[in-house]
Amino acid sequence: MKSDRLLSILLLLQTRDRVPASDLAKRLEVSVRTVYRDVEALSAAGVPVYAERGRHGGIRLLPGFRTDVTGLTADEARALFVLAAQGTHSALGLDGAFGSALRKVMAALPAAHRPAAEATSRRILVDPVRWMGGPAPAAGLGELHTAVFTDRRLRLRYRHGGTMEPRAYTVDPYGLVAKAGVWYLVADRSGRPRLFRADRVAAAELTDEPVRRRPGVELADVWDELRREVEERPADVRVTARVRRSRLDLFVRLHGSQLTGPPSAGDPAVVELAVPEIRSARPLLAFGADVEVVCPQEVREDLAQVAAAIVERYATEGAGGPPA
Repeated sequence: MKSDRLLSILLLLQTRDRVPASDLAKRLEVSVRTVYRDVEALSAAGVPVYAERGRHGGIRLLPGFRTDVTGLTADEARALFVLAAQGTHSALGLDGAFGSALRKVMAALPAAHRPAAEATSRRILVDPVRWMGGPAPAAGLGELHTAVFTDRRLRLRYRHGGTMEPRAYTVDPYGLVAKAGVWYLVADRSGRPRLFRADRVAAAELTDEPVRRRPGVELADVWDELRREVEERPADVRVTARVRRSRLDLFVRLHGSQLTGPPSAGDPAVVELAVPEIRSARPLLAFGADVEVVCPQEVREDLAQVAAAIVERYATEGAGGPPA
């Protein structure tokens, strides 16, 4: 609707000093010509908006102009109050600010929409942390947050998965990403994109140097690149296994991303997984006798060796004895 589009333009201009008409057209999914017509309509309605021509031009509001129009529909009001994912705001120390922002939004809502928004905040709860999701983010998340918003380089001592000793890096942060309850720092190291789990950062120190990001590259671009690297990692080993039906739901929750198709009917169910290497099948041992790998033989032999080492450990070590 044109009225919604006009309001969207007005609210966007209030948050930015100057917006190119092409950016507004892309954001609103209309032509640049339509944007200019909408700007003329706003001006005719008394909004002090104007267009600047030239290479560095764009659409602007007169400095100091603000409107208290929220323009929120009932569904938009509900959507805002579903944002109350307390874990995310707590990790960044923004719980108080988030609560204050919601109170201001509530005060600005049309009276007819307030009951729906209040009901949403009481009836919908978003918990971003997975079951048994591990430890909370490291205390150094505050330093990461500061580095991101002050555009400064960071010195990290970071422990990679499967290692005990942290390594030292100097990185150029793009931003922070929370995925399934886990915080990640997205940064360049030596000009290459890298992902750092916040709970593996042993120490973080801000430097006095300005950040050195690649020109024209934004957080969303780097995250998309890194996410695709993880999700599209080649899986060259195909594993067939039998899973006891009573454990199948849990198995699918934990290993669903590796399944190449749906489990078969019957008990046990037959499943097929794709894993990067033979050793990657070792987590299946956590299911004990409820899961049996049928093939390939190399995976069966690797699991048998690991299981034999576990049996030997418990057969030879006294209670509480330290590992060799």
